[in-house]
Amino acid sequence: MARAACNHLHLVPSLVHPLKSTLFSNHTLFTSRTRFYGIQRRFSSSSSRISMSLRAGIVGLPNVGKSTLFNAVVENGKAQAANFPFCTIEPNVGIVAVPDSRLHVLSDLSKSQRAVPASIEFVDIAGLVKGASQGEGLGNKFLSHIREVDSILQVVRCFEDNDIVHVNGKVDPKSDIDVINLELVFSDLDQIDKRMDKLKKGKAKDSQSKLKEEAEKSALEKIREALMDGKPARSVTLTDFERDAVKHLCLLTMKPVIYVANVAESDLADPANNNYVKNVTNVASELQSGIVTISAQVEAELTELPVEERQEYLQSLGVSESGLGNLIRATYDLLGLRTYFTSGEKETKAWTILAGMTAPQAAGVIHSDFEKGFIRAETVSYDDFVAAGSLGAAREKGLLRSEGKDYVVQEGDVMLFRFNV
Repeated sequence: MARAACNHLHLVPSLVHPLKSTLFSNHTLFTSRTRFYGIQRRFSSSSSRISMSLRAGIVGLPNVGKSTLFNAVVENGKAQAANFPFCTIEPNVGIVAVPDSRLHVLSDLSKSQRAVPASIEFVDIAGLVKGASQGEGLGNKFLSHIREVDSILQVVRCFEDNDIVHVNGKVDPKSDIDVINLELVFSDLDQIDKRMDKLKKGKAKDSQSKLKEEAEKSALEKIREALMDGKPARSVTLTDFERDAVKHLCLLTMKPVIYVANVAESDLADPANNNYVKNVTNVASELQSGIVTISAQVEAELTELPVEERQEYLQSLGVSESGLGNLIRATYDLLGLRTYFTSGEKETKAWTILAGMTAPQAAGVIHSDFEKGFIRAETVSYDDFVAAGSLGAAREKGLLRSEGKDYVVQEGDVMLFRFNV
């Protein structure tokens, strides 16, 4: 399921962890820069494997904690987290293992040689400022860096610190969000106007192309009207044909957004008492977007602690999970993603799919031949697998089901595909 267009999930390598490893122990996978159009690959060793992943772009005003967060969740991130508005000159990319305790439970039961988690790719974009779409700050070239991500994580400053300057002179989450969103709107309007001019000059060669052009024009007109009212493209009701016709434009305001409220350590346990967080929550509700509260500083401090001490430190702050786990879970929920597993002696692996995918489609995430030659999927739920103790035991107890082409894969299914090519 490679990335054929900017807003489709794409394939990137995932780390092969040792059997007993902890997903939080090493979030970063690869940072070399081998790049291909449509599919991105980064190589670390011959033990790497390719699995379905998603890409999230981290945006925000300068000095909101954006690069601090990136550096924390991607432990060898190369962004210069400094008190300077434009310290991130190029987008930094890091691939992070998705924390999932079920993976290692299955690995232990199957006596797997290795465990392979799903992954998420974070792209750190330089701080945007008012006028970025017209070239202010470092210009709108940075807006182009997030056109191919699956979702946008907008970091919003919700803490006071006199030692860290605010680019606009004061902490005002609502204003900060408006600045970023307006720049995304302006960027999309510019792209739409250019595309509409091109469509007016061109002529469709055949009836099918003409129908597609008409659908694109109709969609662009609807979206432009919404953008002029300050509404994002994702708020516009489009037919499936119209939506597919404009997909190639990779409109920024078409992408789902999660607002990341960055709070001080003292507010992490009870963010509801932070008035800034309340403002962000209200905006997220109005825009039908997600919200996650994190402390980038706490995340940075976690990376400096031994793995075995991190959970104890979080508990001392009154929280049970790191911001990374919360962020990834919110991203999965927003994008409608699910996880299924394959498990055997060689490896146990987590696979990311879209909710509603059938068994053949889920098999195709592993390899297109699995989908083409699909026969059936031997399936057992995670809970039943654990209760039985192994795939063989699940089969003996009648817990292993034989599912056909119409079966919709459920969260946590453990699957063995039978196919013939």
